[in-house]
Amino acid sequence: MNIHEYQAKELLAKFGVALPAGIAALSVEEAVAAAKQLPGPLYVVKAQIHAGGRGKGKFKELGPDAKGGVRLAKSLEEVEAHAKDMLGNTLVTVQTGEAGKQVNRLYITDGVDIGQEFYLALLVDRATSRIAVVASTEGGMNIEDVAHDTPEKIHTVTIDPATGLMPHHGRAVAKALGLSGDLAKQAQTILAGLYAAFLGTDAEQIEINPLAVCPTPEGDKLYVLDAKVSFDGNAMFRHKDLLELRDTTEEDPAELEASEYDLAYIKLDGNIGCMVNGAGLAMATMDIIKLNGEFPANFLDVGGGASKEKVTAAFKIILKDPAVKGILVNIFGGIMKCDIIADGIVAAAKEVNLSVPLVVRLEGTNVQQGKDILANSGLPIVAANDLGDAAKKIVAEVRKVA
Repeated sequence: MNIHEYQAKELLAKFGVALPAGIAALSVEEAVAAAKQLPGPLYVVKAQIHAGGRGKGKFKELGPDAKGGVRLAKSLEEVEAHAKDMLGNTLVTVQTGEAGKQVNRLYITDGVDIGQEFYLALLVDRATSRIAVVASTEGGMNIEDVAHDTPEKIHTVTIDPATGLMPHHGRAVAKALGLSGDLAKQAQTILAGLYAAFLGTDAEQIEINPLAVCPTPEGDKLYVLDAKVSFDGNAMFRHKDLLELRDTTEEDPAELEASEYDLAYIKLDGNIGCMVNGAGLAMATMDIIKLNGEFPANFLDVGGGASKEKVTAAFKIILKDPAVKGILVNIFGGIMKCDIIADGIVAAAKEVNLSVPLVVRLEGTNVQQGKDILANSGLPIVAANDLGDAAKKIVAEVRKVA
């Protein structure tokens, strides 16, 4: 689950992380009112969408020469003008795709001078099963490019869960960022807050880009200027307060509907819908579709113990995608019984008035009962003997009606 920048910063502030003052706004009037509450005279107006690259993004409605989704304002009038430009318009970034995302929220922050920018992130390292801290002096840039072009500028510190965060971790990160003296101590304090937030919220990732050295009358201060936080959706039952931060307008409607039925669904760009039980089998199914010359329209894992209702819901979600020109159902019945899958397929196909080719491969528990249900359904369902046969048949069917 993702949240907006302003929500991430409000959350991190509770863990003692230093950042400039900021206020969220849902309208032009609220944006101006927010700016009036900040010290000024420099403000930053930031579009709030679940995507990176906002500063370099472009608004569809404003033309190629318009400024991006992160803008400086030197007066309340400029705050108002930027807010009018952004709210209700579609911001296209490298992460949104050409469709872009409509901006419905803004974040007005106090402007600060920036002396130096860094990159800092906490994430789960699957290889070591530990939390990894990734630090780089190349903040404010595309970290993927830095990793590709100058990997020596990226430093990783892993934290043993048996000991937790130790002072030497903070010193290692400060050294990786080239910080010393008071700034090194500030970096250690910020890391401690981020680590506590990571554990306390069951986060999957906390990304700070940039972490910046900001000159102030009291001396140089280290501030978090942008934050991206995502959580482990499987742990949200422990965090009802975090669930309230979810902005469903930022999510794909089909993926949102799938989550209501506990279905693992991700929309893709192909034309063959897939319904499979098991993530590994789903990946193999998508691969073999591509091997036969077409592309999957989705990843959909109905799980190991789906009910007839759950299967019906999955089938209907697939068919709501107008790009789907055919459907491949690939079920290996273990805990999941083939006859239950067959009942769900027949019920859904009849309810939505199936109009695209459907190929079904069943194997495992109650397979013959499942095949009999499909054969006696009166629907134009194409049976397949194995996965390779299923992929060839659905590709042939799709191309036949193309």
